[in-house]
Amino acid sequence: MTVVIYEHGKPQIKRVEAFCILRDKKLLSNDELFSETLNHLDKMIKEGHPKVTQNALNNCHGDWYEWMLACSAWNLRINSNKKAIALLLLNISRFDVVSLYTDNLYNHISDLRQKVKSITNVHLITSNPDFVIIDPDGIELDQSFDHLITEFTTDTIQILEESYRYFIGKCLFENIIGYLSIKTSLRPDRRLQIAHEGSLMKATYIHLQTREWIINPRGLKYYAASTEVGDADRNALKTVATHSITNVQSLPQAAVDEVFVINSLIQANQAFDKILSV
Repeated sequence: MTVVIYEHGKPQIKRVEAFCILRDKKLLSNDELFSETLNHLDKMIKEGHPKVTQNALNNCHGDWYEWMLACSAWNLRINSNKKAIALLLLNISRFDVVSLYTDNLYNHISDLRQKVKSITNVHLITSNPDFVIIDPDGIELDQSFDHLITEFTTDTIQILEESYRYFIGKCLFENIIGYLSIKTSLRPDRRLQIAHEGSLMKATYIHLQTREWIINPRGLKYYAASTEVGDADRNALKTVATHSITNVQSLPQAAVDEVFVINSLIQANQAFDKILSV
């Protein structure tokens, strides 16, 4: 099976097939660096298809990195008997993360968006984090959530990418406990996106808390991860969640609670061991 197709003479990378075939379906080993895996995939594709540009390869890196982390989170939860689940999400153009909430909570957010638009003529624009962290307490899980991922295939990638659908319309306020944003590298614009996203997701959480009159909630965590994190990255992400400085009765909150370096399976397992602990 080919990993690159040509449309009008231009090469198009088949992301899933390239990842699975070139890895021979194998999961990552403990001593394998994610960044080196991405570089190795690039090299193999270029060798067979010299017309493929580096920009086209870079556009695949996000998905490949997500699948490696999603597999780690999936298997660690089962092997460590964790209660919480970390699931990949589609981008906002294809799925609205608040659709995971039950209808009454979803309607609160829809109402907020509509009022913001009608009163101020601006939009409450949000983006989806890469992962949602769910405590499935009170939600009966399908048996598929107890099956380990043992190889990378089109079927297992589909499981990792689409399992979030099981929770659409099922999550109560207490079920969604956090989010994770991941980037293969942290450019200044990406750092701004992460901080804005974390701040907005926490503001939405507080809005739901207020509408539902929930006293002393556990709170919402927002995490970030990349293959490499420098001091400038950590300092830039130590920003306050905007909503938390508008009320003198509450303490300021961080937009991003913790930044993880995840460039190996060991680092991924260590990060998800903490993220999934509830």
